[in-house]
Amino acid sequence: MGDRTMAETATTTSRVHAGTPARSVEPARAADAARAADAARAAGAAGAPLDPYRLRTDFPILNTVNRFGKPLIYLDSAATSLKPRAVIEAVDGYNREYSSNIHRGIYEIAERATGAYEAARASTARLLNAPEAAEIVFVRNATEAINLVAYSWGRRNIGRGDTIVLTEMEHHANLVPWQLLVQEKDGDLEFIPITDDGLLRLEVYEALLHLGPKLVAFTHVSNMLGTLNPVRRLTEMAHAAGALVLVDGAQAVPHMPVDVQAIGADFYVFSGHKMLGPTGSGALWARRELLEAMPPFLAGGDMIREVHLRRSDWNEIPYKFEAGTPDIAAAIGMGAAAEYLMDLGLDAVQAHERELTRYAMETLRREIPSIELYGPEAGARGGLVAFNLPGIHPHDVAQILDRSGICVRAGHHCTMPLHERFDLAATARASFDVYTIPEEIDALAAGLREVVRIFDR
Repeated sequence: MGDRTMAETATTTSRVHAGTPARSVEPARAADAARAADAARAAGAAGAPLDPYRLRTDFPILNTVNRFGKPLIYLDSAATSLKPRAVIEAVDGYNREYSSNIHRGIYEIAERATGAYEAARASTARLLNAPEAAEIVFVRNATEAINLVAYSWGRRNIGRGDTIVLTEMEHHANLVPWQLLVQEKDGDLEFIPITDDGLLRLEVYEALLHLGPKLVAFTHVSNMLGTLNPVRRLTEMAHAAGALVLVDGAQAVPHMPVDVQAIGADFYVFSGHKMLGPTGSGALWARRELLEAMPPFLAGGDMIREVHLRRSDWNEIPYKFEAGTPDIAAAIGMGAAAEYLMDLGLDAVQAHERELTRYAMETLRREIPSIELYGPEAGARGGLVAFNLPGIHPHDVAQILDRSGICVRAGHHCTMPLHERFDLAATARASFDVYTIPEEIDALAAGLREVVRIFDR
């Protein structure tokens, strides 16, 4: 938390939005914000603790108010993160200054667009410590990346009676594509169960591996429980059993260092819009030999080397999987987001969010004794907290909090089987990011006390 302690920051919520809320940043404030952002990035690069108070000046949306005239308290970053000025300007710069197609034109702005697009790929590779940029395939989101693997690798390698092992905590995006695949191929799905505190039962996983699965797919961090899974150990166990591994990193890449070489997985996917980047951006990383052996997912322009009337030759990787004109601006924006996070330092980001999550769980339990929290303790989870207030539907909780400008998610969070596991129809979820500060947790606690008061009338 920079040079602030939790005791110092557990005050009032007035410091969250000092000054008069505005819908845009004035030029003078924009200059101050840019200087503050430069200082914050320099501190992060030097290994200093992350200071979210200074970073907040990078996010223009935090100067807005909602329809009730309340300043924005955004606690839904696990769904979609806010965008810093560096990302906004990268996207705007492409649209304003060199909007043209890539890999085609030989005029100046076309070459500039291609250069920016490929620079974003290189930035993404560095973010994941991928061996080479060519192993990064740009997609719209993690969902598309998983479908790409299911259709391309899966339909060539999964046959009748073959097993795929998943977990009970998977997002629908890492469940439904595999359901479709095994239904088509007459294969089987098996699931690693979880404990009541949201941890994988590794002894059952070990037994499932004796079935000889072709693939094991699991989330790095649960988007509902927050569980931080031991991905390296899970991968080593799968490989020892002869299975390939896909990791859903949508909730990990924005919040902690991710090294695909150290993890050892075969496929790793994530979405740009959860890591401070634009919607419509994401990436699949896979080992070169797998990508080269996999057939194309979509067919059309740019994924071909030569086209004849009765046959075609495919382009080299990663372009073999990038048919048609992509969302160039979104990819460039995601590259800017990757650079932004690397400048901050992912170790500092993770430390900030761990401390914030611990503070949130302690505060909510203290201030609302009846609250039900789900998942492991703060040291074993990412930066989110799912909860319920007994007898109050999460939708009502979210709607009342919105009156105070507090944004939380309510529903099943695309994890209906996981909610069934805990016999829950829905939960509310507060999730954090680099711009979240303790005063926003205090505001959440005050808002939940008000919810309880309203329903206790």
